[in-house]
This record gives sequence, structure tokens and C-alpha cells, in this order.
Amino acid sequence: MRAPSTARPARALLRAALAWTLAAGPPAGTAAAADDNRLLEYEVKATYLYKFAPFVQWPSSAFDSPSSPLQLCVAATEAVGDVVERAAAGQSAGEHPVAVRRVPAAARVSGCHILYLAGTRAASTAAALDAVRGTPVLTVTDGAGERDPHGVVNFVIRENRVRFQIDNQEAAENSLLISSKLLSLADYVWPRLEAAPAGAGR
Repeated sequence: MRAPSTARPARALLRAALAWTLAAGPPAGTAAAADDNRLLEYEVKATYLYKFAPFVQWPSSAFDSPSSPLQLCVAATEAVGDVVERAAAGQSAGEHPVAVRRVPAAARVSGCHILYLAGTRAASTAAALDAVRGTPVLTVTDGAGERDPHGVVNFVIRENRVRFQIDNQEAAENSLLISSKLLSLADYVWPRLEAAPAGAGR
């Protein structure tokens, strides 16, 4: 799967980043406002999940065929899983239809192209990330703090908006190539480490 050659998807992704704010919905401070804002947050994140796909190049071996489904695995609450399923319904990434699969956070999963870990405990998130490290999986997390474990993509809230960070080194370790267009939209990018020159350390 290759990144698109035009900037149109990048502009659409940027518009999505600016579309959600905590100011939307009922008056602040009410329980209804908190619930609605949380729902809006996850609706935006769910949209991002499948919109990331055209900007990511997986190894050809990651798919059984050029038209096999892109497996979007979700380890989250039932409510968040429902939001992701609604957002991804009928969507595709190139020739690959998006298929949502719910998985337990603590389980070793296989066959995922995107793994979204939402609202899981730090220890469970770290274990899930370790389980798929080195395999062609775009891991996505909701890491609130700098010390929280994070995936290739990590959602954050900046100025009441949903933003995302990208760990380009972790992408490389998972044999994924992230488009420069997507990198340019990230709130922060952990760079790829330079390969050590031949004979280094001898």
C-alpha cells in the first residue's frame, strides 16, 4: 500500500483535526457536556484511524492479496468499539476494505494492520505494544503523559483539539513507512535513528 500522490487527503485530515473542540455541545460543567465531548473526541479519533491508512505503506507480505481487508483491531470499551465500527463502516484504504475487529487488550493478537489501544491501563498498553513490536502493525494509543507507553501514533489533546504524535523510529521497527505528508501534520515526531555506519564500535 502506497501513500497517495496528491495533497488532498492531507488537507482533509487537517480539517478533521480542527473540527472538534471541547467547547462544542451542552454547557460546560454538566454531565451531559462531559459525555458528549468524550463521544465527539472518540468520533474524531475513530475517523483518523482509517484516514491514517493511505499515508502508511505496509510490506506487501502484510496482506494476503491486493484486495484483502485492512484489519482495524480495537482494544477498548464497548462504547468506543461501537464508535469505531460506525465510523469505519463502508470505508476502504485503496483496494482494501476496512474491517473492524475487537480484541482483548491483554491478549496476543495477530492479523491486525492497525491496533488501537484506547483507555487501557499503562501496563496493558505496554504489554500489547511489546507483543506486536517488530511486526507490520500500526499501533495507535491514547497516551496522556510523556512517560505513558505510546504506539507508532499517539493521540493527544492540544488546545481542546484532537492531535496526534508519530514515533517514526517505532514505525521503522514495525517495517512501516509513514508518508511525509502525515508526518508534517503531526503535533510531534520522534525521528528515525540513524543507522550505525559499517564497522562502528569495532
